Amino acid sequence: MAEKEGGIVKKGHEEGLALATALLQEFELPLGLLPLSDVIEVGFVRSTGYMWIVQKKKVEHSFKIISKLVSYDTEIKGYVEKKRIKKLKGVKAKELMLWPPVSEIIADEQPTGKIHFKSLAGITKTFPAEAFAAGQ
Repeated sequence: MAEKEGGIVKKGHEEGLALATALLQEFELPLGLLPLSDVIEVGFVRSTGYMWIVQKKKVEHSFKIISKLVSYDTEIKGYVEKKRIKKLKGVKAKELMLWPPVSEIIADEQPTGKIHFKSLAGITKTFPAEAFAAGQ
């Protein structure tokens, strides 16, 4: 796949998770944003910001502080830049009975500490960033 050309690739759960966490830190995104399990591969292309994550099974994670259930597919991909992930694929957040795909995540500058999730339908939801801190 051309998007992955020239990328760093880490195989296996520990190395993959370490790369995903390092990228979240580097781009100033909350560390609990991607609660992954059984990671097969994580890759990142520095020149374009393209990132991909492959995990064995779909993960549903409940962010307790905001009572929000989020689903992470076996393949998650998007473009990472400072405080934002765009063209995101593989992440859905439960809204009432629907699971709209999240297409973009944007973190505010401090001190507001808010994080915004945009769906393809044009809906934006805003939450406190601490809801996505590591371990939430």
